[in-house]
Amino acid sequence: MSGSVPKGSVDLTDCDREPIHQLGLIQPTGFLIAVSADWIVLHVSANIGSWLGVEPEDLLGTPLASVIGGEALHTIRGRLQVAHINGSVERAFGVRLTDTVPVCDVAVHLSGSAIVIEAEPSEGEGPQDSGSLLRSMIARVQNTRGFEAFCRETARQMRALTGFDRVMVYRFAEDGSGEVIAESAVHGIGSFLGQRYPASDIPQQARRLYERNWLRCIADVNAQPVPVVPAFDPTGQPLDLTLSLLRSVSLVHVEYLRNMGVGASLSVSILRHGKLWGLFACHHRRARSLSFERRTTAELFGQMVSLLLEGREREQESQHEAQARRAHVRIMSMLADSESPLESLITFAGELRGLIQCDGFACCIDGELHLEGETPTREETLGVMRFLHRAPPSMVYVSDHLGAVHPPARDFTERACGLLAIPVSRTPRDYLVFFRRELVRTVTWGGDPSKPAQYGPNGPRLTPRKSFEAWKETVIGRSRPWSDVDLRTAESLRVTLLEVVLRLADVAGRARRQASERQELLIAELNHRVRNILSLVRALVRQSESGAETVQQFAAIVAGRIEALARAHDQITADNWGPASLRALIVAETGAYLSAKAERVRLSGPEVLLAPQAFSVFALVVHELTTNSAKYGALSDSGGWVEACWSIDGGGCLHIDWQENGGPPVRAPSRTGFGTTVIERSVPHDIGGQAEVTYVLSGLRARFMIPAVYVTVASAVPSAGRAGQPVPSVDFSIGGPVLLLEDNMIIAMATEDVLMSFGASRVNTAAGVRHALSLIDDDPPVVGVLDVNLGSETSVAVADRLRELGIPFIFATGYGESATMPERFAAVPVLKKPYGSEQVVQVLASVMG
Repeated sequence: MSGSVPKGSVDLTDCDREPIHQLGLIQPTGFLIAVSADWIVLHVSANIGSWLGVEPEDLLGTPLASVIGGEALHTIRGRLQVAHINGSVERAFGVRLTDTVPVCDVAVHLSGSAIVIEAEPSEGEGPQDSGSLLRSMIARVQNTRGFEAFCRETARQMRALTGFDRVMVYRFAEDGSGEVIAESAVHGIGSFLGQRYPASDIPQQARRLYERNWLRCIADVNAQPVPVVPAFDPTGQPLDLTLSLLRSVSLVHVEYLRNMGVGASLSVSILRHGKLWGLFACHHRRARSLSFERRTTAELFGQMVSLLLEGREREQESQHEAQARRAHVRIMSMLADSESPLESLITFAGELRGLIQCDGFACCIDGELHLEGETPTREETLGVMRFLHRAPPSMVYVSDHLGAVHPPARDFTERACGLLAIPVSRTPRDYLVFFRRELVRTVTWGGDPSKPAQYGPNGPRLTPRKSFEAWKETVIGRSRPWSDVDLRTAESLRVTLLEVVLRLADVAGRARRQASERQELLIAELNHRVRNILSLVRALVRQSESGAETVQQFAAIVAGRIEALARAHDQITADNWGPASLRALIVAETGAYLSAKAERVRLSGPEVLLAPQAFSVFALVVHELTTNSAKYGALSDSGGWVEACWSIDGGGCLHIDWQENGGPPVRAPSRTGFGTTVIERSVPHDIGGQAEVTYVLSGLRARFMIPAVYVTVASAVPSAGRAGQPVPSVDFSIGGPVLLLEDNMIIAMATEDVLMSFGASRVNTAAGVRHALSLIDDDPPVVGVLDVNLGSETSVAVADRLRELGIPFIFATGYGESATMPERFAAVPVLKKPYGSEQVVQVLASVMG
């Protein structure tokens, strides 16, 4: 093809404007009738007389029923109903239109307000089970491994179905060009595999038709087309043959096929997400006609391949996306824990490069530039950043040909000619930039795609190129293209950084400041309380000196008073430093001190709660009353008892009456000791209440008034923790090995002694989860004692393993009632630290039976 195109000429893109769906011609292998909604004939093909024996001028304007039999018309109407619902072409096979016309295969569809009926003679290929054939073909395709094998097998199956000399799988690129990626051909006719063809070879309007009409068949390239008459309807519009199966072919396309040596062709669309992905391009060196039924099977095969292809490509993308998602989550979790997430992006450069495959990486944060891998120089990269400043600030920018839009980039294509930039802020402009180096590759075209066009012998039309010999082109200045998965990953990263991480960083910053302020406040409060406690203990020690004659007595007195305070503290903290029960206070104090004599203290009164300040004060008062009574009063012999009664007056104040009965005669003390001082003065002094102590022969009587501000009436006694633990029998024995998980050595040693004293054959002690799991496998225990918090880990994994093996266990914790455990362990007993041997054996008995 030589010479130039005359001035004012058209080029190959003019084919895009050719109305190929309105050529007014059909192929001569069949005939066409178009009727109105009331079945009046509007158009017919000029060859209608040779088929139905009625000439066009005699048929136009007459009812279709005058030439088509009633049964055939009924069949056509039924298929039209389906075509109307689906918006597609419907077919009927083996239809006898009249008694004199051979059996035909019929296709029917809607074209605007017209009903288009096309018919071809049945080919007589004999009955066949198209469903079984199609299932067999699809099964063979599904059994392939890999994308290339998949495409090769689809081409092979399509050639076996159609009998064409060559079947190609033709895939469209983003620029509109196409490439033969798979081929099945008879021996000796050469190969087009791997060749690329320019976008102009298949015009845009032809591509749109391929998306609407899955199948296009040209039985004989050299056949003379048949006109549709009349050419225009009464409104001056031609008949739209978009969905016509017999639609004739543009003369340019006919010449194109002749130049390729093609006598017949069949094209079956391959769609992805409703868009044209490629074609099955079938070529035969001679004319070849396929029956409607065989063409329908080919069309169904193309539709099934489209679905399978979408699944194959989606599977590959899903694997890539899953890897990217895992990396994304890992990066985000690390960034979220950072004080400055954006600055930490530099630290995670390697992770980011794994997230989006690249050859080089640049991170520009607050004007600071970090480069890694194959990148432009620092100055060149800053130039790229200035170029990116002109891009929209909230969009991922991508190019595989940076030099085309940023001319300075042509100087460093060997290092970076592809770019993907993620903006991570607006002010200042911060970016993550991924570079890809130049990928020099050779593209094999089916003929020179840049050959100039000339006018041909067909009037004002183009003569398509005649040479389809392989023509190689070396492509430079481009990188490997960025995939849709790359773009989705980049956008996800952009959104996360902008809308999540930055917000979390701001929230985390405020939370850290607030936590720091709370910590300082708590430290000051703790320091205050510790000093008060130490001062109180010091005072207790000094005031207890005068009441003791020996060191042992002194130690017992001090220990008793400190333990009374500890018991009160435990009861207060059980409800997070809230009010605690007066009844529980007296029961706990008398029970701890008097043991078996505790039932000789008789209590009566409503359920009331004392505020923490009053509770601690009155706990020491009850301790001194109980101690004095056990030493000198009603509880010092076997016959006396104590009555403790209380009530609420009209002002909400609490009145408590402590009366000793049946004990030895009581006399007022000759001197006032510390215990007496506590009883008489602590309530008035510390909480503004009243106290009165009377010494009579029948027994000591003490009356107290606690102000209403410290008193709350309760409907029931608050729970003191987990209840229902059985008291172990005297012969209770563990009788086997015990697993003790405790990270404090001193506590572990003390607990080990307790466990051994209750019949444990041995105690296997571990300080961490891994060691504990190993001990379970090596020496399965009969019971486990698990500290909840082990510093950097918890014992939950060990508890799960013991439960899996059916081994009972208990928890131990220093958090008291505030300890939080997984819901599945809600029924497991908990030892609250500090615990003694009695508590240990009680909870062990509750789980071991």
